[in-house]
Amino acid sequence: MHRKGAQDAKRARVFAKIIREITVSAREGLPDPAANPRLRSAVSFALKQNMTRDTIERAIKKASGAGGGEDYQAVRYEGYGPAGVAVIVEALTDNRNRTASVIRAAFNKHGGALGETNSVSFMFNRLGVVSYPANVADADTMLEAAIEAGADDAQSTPDGHEVTTSMDDFFAVRDALEQRFGPPAEAKIEWRPNMTTMLDEEKAASVLKLLDVLEDDDDVQNVYANFDISEEIMQKLSA
Repeated sequence: MHRKGAQDAKRARVFAKIIREITVSAREGLPDPAANPRLRSAVSFALKQNMTRDTIERAIKKASGAGGGEDYQAVRYEGYGPAGVAVIVEALTDNRNRTASVIRAAFNKHGGALGETNSVSFMFNRLGVVSYPANVADADTMLEAAIEAGADDAQSTPDGHEVTTSMDDFFAVRDALEQRFGPPAEAKIEWRPNMTTMLDEEKAASVLKLLDVLEDDDDVQNVYANFDISEEIMQKLSA
């Protein structure tokens, strides 16, 4: 019962974050996913997380003004975690003061420090990422399709294909690949570190604890950090 309760709570948090993204996407553009690329991505992700279409449509209708609702703002926080690991936190909030206070407290409590905007973002690249399962195409076909669509690169492994692109080309690349291969397993814009720090077991545990606390906050949408952990240490920490 305890495990089911924890799983239900986690699922509820995921759904709440998705609804915020749908709300902001619908307000920034048209409330029609076909004419709003960001909203289309949010709806696609919601469906993959088994959110019902009724729930999605209610969120879009509420965002479009038919039902009022909160006014969420996108905010980015940057700072350093334990061992000098750079951390970027993306949030959607209706109260910037509350969110900043919670994020700052999390950093301070877990051996980090919140910094100024752009204090660590130079250690990351902002990229569009489109992922497909391995069975949709072979590596050469995916690379050829990605280049034709305007992507920067495509990497293929036995687990699947990952296409990377600039932010400006992301939606065009995603739509071109979707037209050829169907809906992707995942399509998002994210921060990728261009330099990383290898962590030992003690430091890895501290960093992962900070990230867990940040990700559990309702206002936080995404958390990125520039560290590496060996497979051996990850297995120990997951045990």
